[in-house]
Parts: sequence; structure tokens; C-alpha cells
Amino acid sequence: METETVGTPAGDARITWYRDAKPARAVVAVSHGAGGGIEARDLRALAAALPARGYTVALVEQPWRVAGKKLAPAPKTLDSGWTALWPALEKPGLPVVAGGRSAGARVACRTARELGAHAVLALSFPLHPPGRPEKSRVDELTGAGVPTLVVQGGRDPFGRPAEFPQGTRIAEVAHGDHGFAVPKKAGVGEPESMAVITDAVVAWLDEMFG
Repeated sequence: METETVGTPAGDARITWYRDAKPARAVVAVSHGAGGGIEARDLRALAAALPARGYTVALVEQPWRVAGKKLAPAPKTLDSGWTALWPALEKPGLPVVAGGRSAGARVACRTARELGAHAVLALSFPLHPPGRPEKSRVDELTGAGVPTLVVQGGRDPFGRPAEFPQGTRIAEVAHGDHGFAVPKKAGVGEPESMAVITDAVVAWLDEMFG
């Protein structure tokens, strides 16, 4: 694990790299959401599992988070920060999968085509605000223009798996909420839920990169 600070128009961003000794096939770059950082359980699980399976993981902290602010800025500012640090993600010379959780997933989708991302990994994509399905953000998801995997909790109030358009590739975390937390009564522990995520992501990546 090593960290790298990258200057952007929105301030300094930070990339934490997770690599394996063996050569990697791609970089999976994943940013956090508007309500938390790279300590999120799903991001930690990916960073722990993917390098040994042939994929370098880059966990990206947006400038507002690095600066210690509690509120995320406007989408355009998030996009500009992500765009500015993209060359650092390409530096290893590998295909880059753009990813993020929640608001970070929206950023990845909005910028994927422009940046030349190989694919998009959308964790807990916020299809709509809770209780407001008419405020759909589906156009951001479908407009990514590259292969996209959505990993969604079965009881995510921002959009349950069945609400996504037909043809969307979705890996469902049964009983998971927006943060992939699962209630004790479900009888499924966090390790099992995180394994669902990492196994689905690895299977998807292996289809693309062999």
C-alpha cells in the first residue's frame, strides 16, 4: 500500500494504491460517496481481495474529503477533480476501470466516455433520492458508454435492483442497504456479503481481461 497526492483544480486529491507482487491486468480506480470516505466496507473489501486476483486497486479520495470538509461540492467540481487525477491512474500503463460508490459511481459514469475508461464499476448507484423514484438518474448510468457493472443492495432506498432498466448488469447483495450493511435477522454476516461483491467484481473483470 502506498499513497500519492495529486493536485487538481478543486484541491489536492489522494490515491491509495494496493498492488500485488505479480503483474496486474488492469487498474480498478474507486472513489467514495458524498457521506463517507475510502474506509467504506465495500472499498476495503475490494482493496483486500483484488490485487491477488490480478487487479491493482486505487482508492481515490476527492479533494473535499482530503481537505477535511463534511459536505461534497457540486457534481461539476467532483467531475473536475476526478478528471484531473485520471492521468495518475493511467500512469501504470494498464487499462483503467473507473469506479465509485454512490456519488462516486455517478462521477465515474458521467466521465467514463470522455476519459477513455475501459469500464465502470458502480457500487450502490443512487438511481434516485429515497422515496423519489420520479427523480431518476438512469441517464447517467446508461450514458456511461462502456461496459458497466452495478453492485446494489437488495434493500437500497436509493434504488433496489428491480428498479434498474432491463439489461443492466447487476450483482445484488441480498438484504444490503446503501452501505451494504445487512441486518442481523437476515442471517448473513458482513464477510459473506463482501464476498458476494468481490466475487462478482472479479468474475466481471476476468471476462474482460482474461
